[in-house]
Amino acid sequence: MKPMKPARPIALAALCLFAGTASAHSGSHALAGFADGLTHPLQGLDHLLAMIAVGLWAAQQGARARWAVPAAFVAAMGLGAALAWMGAELPQVETAIALSVLALGLLIATRRQWAVPAGMAAAAVFALFHGHAHGLEMPQAASPALYALGFVLATVFLHGVGVAGSLAGRRAVQVAGAGIATAGLALIFAL
Repeated sequence: MKPMKPARPIALAALCLFAGTASAHSGSHALAGFADGLTHPLQGLDHLLAMIAVGLWAAQQGARARWAVPAAFVAAMGLGAALAWMGAELPQVETAIALSVLALGLLIATRRQWAVPAGMAAAAVFALFHGHAHGLEMPQAASPALYALGFVLATVFLHGVGVAGSLAGRRAVQVAGAGIATAGLALIFAL
């Protein structure tokens, strides 16, 4: 009989730790919560445009704003979700989200330069409302931590899409900003 390699029992033991998650009728929707969180920002035009716009605007600002503005957005978005989970209400969430799309589009279209702390503060205010909406729409049986991880990863990805989109050139980015602003206006009128 051949001696067993030590890596095999270790791998087997590690797999046994996850055996409970393989149960088909466990009642746990944790992974679905992650998937729901991951897809939520991608399903609504308002969230999709705002998060790409944050990346575009941050890239336009350049230097430290390229990472600081999206980071402020992500942090405040988490806070907004936590507020929703605690039962706190924010006024006019859908209106604020639509206004964020309009405002970010206008900032991009006009190439408005802001000091980094001011840009971070504006992004954080917008994100508070986006996060609150994400928190309200979390499936009841989902793990809040996994759901939040999902929407944070999707948001970071969309910010990255915006930053990468800024490489299309100054004029193309301004035109995109005008399109985002127009969509924001349409969202406001649709409320």
